[in-house]
Amino acid sequence: MKLALSLFLALTVPALAQTATQPKTPIHHHRAAATSGPPRVPGIPRTLYALKYIDIHIGTGPLAEPHKFYTVHYTGYFPNGTKFDSSVDRGTPFTFPYGAHRVITGWDTGFEGMHVGGKRRLFVPYQLAYGELGNPPRMPAKANLIFDVEFISQSDTPPEQPHPPTPPPPPAPKPTTEPPPANPAPPVDKPATPPQPQTPPHPEAF
Repeated sequence: MKLALSLFLALTVPALAQTATQPKTPIHHHRAAATSGPPRVPGIPRTLYALKYIDIHIGTGPLAEPHKFYTVHYTGYFPNGTKFDSSVDRGTPFTFPYGAHRVITGWDTGFEGMHVGGKRRLFVPYQLAYGELGNPPRMPAKANLIFDVEFISQSDTPPEQPHPPTPPPPPAPKPTTEPPPANPAPPVDKPATPPQPQTPPHPEAF
C-alpha cells in the first residue's frame, strides 16, 4: 500500500509542477479603429444635375460612339412651347464633334445610347445648358430647354459641306459709244460759202 502511494505521488507531483511553471499565453484584445472617413478636401459639394430624355423612335443604324462627328437635326423649345431655333426649318443639319465641349453640356451627353436614325427628346436643365446668366438677348437667364433631336449620321471626320451653286455671270457692261446704224444716211452737202460783199470805195477817192 505504501509502495502504490509512493508511485502515485511520484507521477503526479512532477506533472503538477510542470503545469504550474508553464507561462500563460497573453490574450490581446483588438479594438476596432474608429473610422473617420477619407482625407478631407477643400471645397463645397455640388449637385450633378440630371439630364432626362424620351426616346421617340429607336434607330436601326450603328450605336452612337464617342469622339465622332455627329450630324443631327434639331428643334429647340422653351418649356412654354416657344420655338427658339430649328435646323429643320432651315433645311440644313448640324454637325459637331461629340464630347469636345463645342456645344452645351446637355448635348455632349444627350446622345449616349442612341442609334443612327433615332429620334429623342432631351430635357436639359439650365445648369447643363447656358447657365445662370443665359446668352442674351436670345437666351434668358436660367433657361431650361427642350430639344427634339434626330441622329442622322456619325463619322470620323466632318462631312464635306455642299458647294454652293455657281452664281450666274454678271451682265456685260453697256458700250460707252453707240454703234453706227446699219444703213447710215448719206452726208448732206454743205452750202457754198456766200460771197463776201466788196467794200465800197471811200468817197474821197472820187
